[in-house]
Formats: sequence, C-alpha cells, structure tokens
Amino acid sequence: MSRVCVVGASGKLGLYLVQHALDRGYEVVAVCREQSVGKLDRFAARIEIVPGATNDRDVIRRAVAGCDGVLAVLVPRGVDGYSTGTAQAVLDYARPGARLVFSCGWHITLDGRDVYSWKLRTIVKVFGPLARLARFADLDDQVEACRRIFASETRWTVVRGSDLEEGESQGLPVWSRHVGDPILESNRTRRVDFALFMVEALENDELIHEAPAIVGRETASALAYS
Repeated sequence: MSRVCVVGASGKLGLYLVQHALDRGYEVVAVCREQSVGKLDRFAARIEIVPGATNDRDVIRRAVAGCDGVLAVLVPRGVDGYSTGTAQAVLDYARPGARLVFSCGWHITLDGRDVYSWKLRTIVKVFGPLARLARFADLDDQVEACRRIFASETRWTVVRGSDLEEGESQGLPVWSRHVGDPILESNRTRRVDFALFMVEALENDELIHEAPAIVGRETASALAYS
C-alpha cells in the first residue's frame, strides 16, 4: 500500500483519515467539494487535492487512478442518491485489486442478523422520513450504496460507526459482526479512532468482505466484554 485516495476528505471524519494516512507514509489524494478545499490547507503541501462532488464520476475516476486503496465517507446528503453515486463511482473506477474501505452507520446490515435498540429503531423510523421530507438527507441512500458494495466483487470493507464524539484517541476500536453484541452496548466511539480503524483496515485482509460494527476500546462495554 503506497497511494491512498480519501473521498470526502474535508469533513470531520475525512480530516482524520487524511492525517492517519499521512502518518503511515501513504501518498494521499483527497477529494472534497470545491467550497471546502480550504479545510485542507494544513495538508496542502503534502497531498494532492481533486476538487469536486464526491458523486461526480469524472472526479472519482481521476482521483482513484493509480491508488492502491480508497477510503470513502458515505454521506447521505440530500435526496438525489449522493452516497450511492459515490459508492458506485468508487466501485467502477478503482483499479482491480484495490482495497476499498467505506464508512456508514450501524443501521446498515450485511446479513440481517443485527439486533437494534428501540432508540436506534426510533431514530431511523422518525428522523429518516423527516430528513428526506426536508431534502436534507436520505438514510435509504446509504442502504442502497452498501447493497451495491456488498454485491460487488471488489476487496471491500464497510465500517459501521456508533455514535461519534471528539476527544483524544483511545486506540483502535473493538468490533463485532453484529449490532446487538454486548461489547457494543456503550455505543460511543471517538471520531479520530473511527478514522484509525478505517485506515488500519486497508492492510487487514481479515476484514475483506466484512461490515464491522465498532465501539471505542475504552468504553464500559468494550472493557467488560473484551
């Protein structure tokens, strides 16, 4: 692994992805919307920036060219299939054999065996339609994006994040194949560590074709059940 593309690099998670990738000595290509390029100023001398929407197929084609890995933040922005467009472009244009790591929430399921709390079910049931009605976000867009990823023959991993918070790193999060595992009960991960898990996944072949649900390694549930 030598050259990595970060799709959605200017967001809170994306900035941590860029930093972790640089810390590992990777060449980094960063994709972000033109109006957000300034958020990458502190990295400007060390990375290549490809400005544009992350669901723009031509932008993604240029950005992933020659990359050994892609770290893609799937954002269900608006109601026009933004996440799906991003995922499909990465699947179509990443070189054969490239390692693809995507981010999403716990509401995504790979095999239908996840067990969700009443709180998460309520958030998805109530917030989902309201967000779509306001044309702010579409959670079903992430579902469709991940359905396409799971069906692909690429070397993918979908990292499913719990509720995120800022703070100093606690180290690599712990994970389970299924939401509902007691180890995940704390439902809290540092955003910097979500990014760390994604970057570590680039070179962890055991996570290929897995959708790990993660939680902070210093949370009460992780300490109790690890």
